[in-house]
Amino acid sequence: MKSLHNLSLVERIRELYLEGTFIIDIRYYKHKINLYLYGNEYFEVFINDKNSKIEKIELLPSESTRLKFYADQLKITPFKITEKRGYVDKLLS
Repeated sequence: MKSLHNLSLVERIRELYLEGTFIIDIRYYKHKINLYLYGNEYFEVFINDKNSKIEKIELLPSESTRLKFYADQLKITPFKITEKRGYVDKLLS
């Protein structure tokens, strides 16, 4: 798999949609956000619903407050991304 970090938006879209795994989508303010697993990393695709345009693709930060939105939709306990290891760990609480 290619690294998405240094690709253009168009290249990231193509690579993510062809090689990534769609997980779930959420609504967040004016965007629909699709969550994809690509390799060992989670990426968010921000789509503006008004014009059906992909505005950006970003790595999901481990400290993102949106993690709770995904967890609520999937009905799982909140999770934390361990960036150094590149996988998802369940929080022990």
